[in-house]
Amino acid sequence: MIKQIDRNTLTQLAQVAAQSPRLRSNLNLHPDVSDEVQRLAIAMEPGTYVRIHRHPHTWEMLTALAGRFVVLVYDEKGEVIDRLLLGEETRLLEISANTWHSVLSLDKGGVIFEVKQGAYRPVTEQDSFPGSPVEGQDDVQETLAWYAQAKVGDKLAF
Repeated sequence: MIKQIDRNTLTQLAQVAAQSPRLRSNLNLHPDVSDEVQRLAIAMEPGTYVRIHRHPHTWEMLTALAGRFVVLVYDEKGEVIDRLLLGEETRLLEISANTWHSVLSLDKGGVIFEVKQGAYRPVTEQDSFPGSPVEGQDDVQETLAWYAQAKVGDKLAF
């Protein structure tokens, strides 16, 4: 069997994300959350918040299927050590296990494709950057604005 994501699928996924309270929607290609390799397309509208986090058990590979995304990588002190524009100069990236990172969607209709080792494990509080806003908090919008302009060498101020 062949699984595919075509332009119509991307459009539909983005439409669902635009109507979602979190401004996100995903399409899993893996059969279930226990699969050894998680493979999914995630529509992410501008304004969706991805808290700074890490995956201690797996690497994570990302590519843009539509739109552009800022990917920020941080050291243990919260300083930006890399800023990548996925979907423009960066076409695909792999983030090592246990690496702090965040993602910001820049374009309506943006869809990112993610691959990581399974089975699925939700991000725990321990693997969310200390002091970073929890989704739904008042300072999330300020954090998103910071993501948009953050440069290598900038440090989080939580």
